[in-house]
Amino acid sequence: MSSSGTTTHHGTGQGQLWSVDEHLDDILATVRPLEPIELQLLDAQGCVLVEDVTVPVSLPPFDNSSMDGYAVRVADVAGAGEEFPAVLTVIGDVAAGQGEQPTVGAGQAARIMTGAPLPPGAEAVVPVEWTDGGLGEGTAVGMRAHSTAPEGASGEVRVYRPAEARAHVRARGSDVRAGDRALTAGTVLGAPQIALLAAIGRGTVKVRPRPRVVVLSTGSELVQPGEELGDGQIFDSNSFALTAAARDAGAIAYRVGAVTDDAEILRSTIEDQLIRADLVVTTGGVSVGAYDVVKEALDSIGDPDDEEGLGAGGGVEFRKLAMQPGKPQGFGAIGPDHTPLLALPGNPVSSYVSFEIFVRPAVRALMGLPDVHRPKVRARLTADKALTSPSGRRQFLRGRHDAEAGTVTPVGGSGSHLVAALAQADALIVVPEDTTSVEPGTEVDVVLLG
Repeated sequence: MSSSGTTTHHGTGQGQLWSVDEHLDDILATVRPLEPIELQLLDAQGCVLVEDVTVPVSLPPFDNSSMDGYAVRVADVAGAGEEFPAVLTVIGDVAAGQGEQPTVGAGQAARIMTGAPLPPGAEAVVPVEWTDGGLGEGTAVGMRAHSTAPEGASGEVRVYRPAEARAHVRARGSDVRAGDRALTAGTVLGAPQIALLAAIGRGTVKVRPRPRVVVLSTGSELVQPGEELGDGQIFDSNSFALTAAARDAGAIAYRVGAVTDDAEILRSTIEDQLIRADLVVTTGGVSVGAYDVVKEALDSIGDPDDEEGLGAGGGVEFRKLAMQPGKPQGFGAIGPDHTPLLALPGNPVSSYVSFEIFVRPAVRALMGLPDVHRPKVRARLTADKALTSPSGRRQFLRGRHDAEAGTVTPVGGSGSHLVAALAQADALIVVPEDTTSVEPGTEVDVVLLG
């Protein structure tokens, strides 16, 4: 699984220290974008478009009114004023969605609603507030409902102001014209893009689907939130954090929850989940302890005799990375479909940081996005004292970023179990491998999490 330039790292990777970039390059070299499929519009939300979309019909498809008012001929309202209004004969209503419209002749007006087609003969629309609304009682503030006052579609209307040609008329094709490119391949479909697709009559669209990510946490000490804690037990927060993070990255995420410290149970659980997984993420059990069952369960996955089981995909490699937190990591492909699996450490902060640095880019790569990384900025460190960092390790510290001031402030300590501090952070402060101390006021790289 070694990426180019990392040929010294092979076998189990146990004796080597991999750099963050080498590990990430290896992951991204293995993960391939999902095959495109045709989806209904709402199912395609958050997905990446794989083809240009051309407009089949102009928007709007016809000249229509931008106001409630009266469709008129310009000559008939020229010179109209409060003292000498233009008096026109109302020949009927034009409502949105109405098929046949009356033709507006000399001295005539058609009452028209917003969005309704401009009727034949009409050249402009005068808003109802420029008229007496057909009531003969001075300037109107609105129209009475047709159902309660059908007589409003006939009689006379007084117009108190002139209108220029095309006044309050939305021209056919003024939004987009037939043949225009509505959306380009690579566009992520949000609400405005789905609105445009619907407006031009597209019921389905070809996209790369959102990846299905299965999240499992391991540990006999883990208890589902809401249940009673026994001695030596803690609530399972990792599976919730990572499932939420996967959804935030754009995936459809399934939380399996805590699996007990039993290698065979874990193996069979993962095997059962492969049917609905484009990516499997485990958390916990990847260190060097006697109960690190993820390693125990997956170490044998590369067994060439295991043709039907998890090993058919090629196996999982466990590595030590030159990073803090998150030193122990596992990565490989499992099962008949070579489903990628990322095994993350179990400490909550290590697990979350590992997700942001390794899993999120993998999810975005599966989606076919060109830019898989969180945005990175430079910011000035504000702190009471210098930050220390171990030599040869890339450290990721939680921080709060102030975009206006261009500063970043550390939140909490460097302990990999400090979940409360993580909840206050909106950024990761990156301390490079060759830096052991960062003085306040120094510019640092900051990964934005928000």
